[in-house]
Amino acid sequence: MEGFAALTSVVNNALTQTAGDSGMLLGQELVIADADLIGTNRQTYFSDLDDVCFVAEITASGEYPGKFFAVFGLRDAICLSGFLLGIPPARINEKRRLAIMENDDADAFSEITNQLVGSFNSVFQPAFANKVHLKVTPPRKFIPEETELTETEPVPDGEYLLFRGRMELSGFEMGNVDILIPRPLAELFDPPGEEPEPAAVEEPAAEGESSAATAGTVEDAAEAPGVPDDGFRKVLILEDDAGDRQLVRELLQERGFEPVEAGLDADIREIVSQGGVGLVVLGIHNGDDRDMAVCIKIKAIAQGERLPIIMCAREWTRSAVLKAIKYGARDIIVKPYRPDEVLAKVEKFLSAA
Repeated sequence: MEGFAALTSVVNNALTQTAGDSGMLLGQELVIADADLIGTNRQTYFSDLDDVCFVAEITASGEYPGKFFAVFGLRDAICLSGFLLGIPPARINEKRRLAIMENDDADAFSEITNQLVGSFNSVFQPAFANKVHLKVTPPRKFIPEETELTETEPVPDGEYLLFRGRMELSGFEMGNVDILIPRPLAELFDPPGEEPEPAAVEEPAAEGESSAATAGTVEDAAEAPGVPDDGFRKVLILEDDAGDRQLVRELLQERGFEPVEAGLDADIREIVSQGGVGLVVLGIHNGDDRDMAVCIKIKAIAQGERLPIIMCAREWTRSAVLKAIKYGARDIIVKPYRPDEVLAKVEKFLSAA
């Protein structure tokens, strides 16, 4: 299918981000290949399905209003949710073979779709000139030859762009993740017939200026390796353990970030209102209501803007992981803090800011 090159690039980047974020969450390397772009319509797409699937509705607000959809096969949903819940691979394979999707699996898969939309937001928001924010509703099951197609269910009737990316997960035969974007919404994201403006060509530097400018650039890079120059270099460390706070602060300072540290009872709104905070590292005790209340407070203060949270605890149970994701965590860390892991996760989120 011709056209929509810009949107295709954004969707592929979002799928790559989704694979990386979800893989870290699941503890397994997940790969999503670049998507094939196919023109389709609602009737054709759902008539071609031969297995049960889940359809997650994603609402875009801001300057690009509309809805699009992410579709996963049942067995892929069982596999992904099983890893999130810590189910042994042999049991996951058995559940896939028998097509068993229990309540815990459904809840876990719902959190995975939340993760997907978080990843899409981190790519879509900086990719488009105008403001856009994505929000997902819990996925709904579609059963071929049983679920009735209505005017609006499982998706509204009409023409769609289908972005189909193949998933790969070691030891498992995976299917596709399908992103269905209605053509009118796709044309809002990527208007037809608009050619990108050519990049400005910089004038060559005057003799004697080039080496000085280059030297300055190299020095800056050496001082702050891996740090994006986008104004979001502050990392808010919320941690009651003074020793842990100091460890994380020193790690981030050495890498050129600007850590701001406080206890869990600090005035978070006041800290964030000073600007520049691009990430929160939240050290929790045991995932109780007080810990989760801090996460909820951060999300409320962010008011829908991108402010990722990495939650850190000495032990993560299956229910604690689900609760952390439900209340807004984008990733988790098991204490004691390992320098390479902390830096890798901080740089991952701030490089996408």
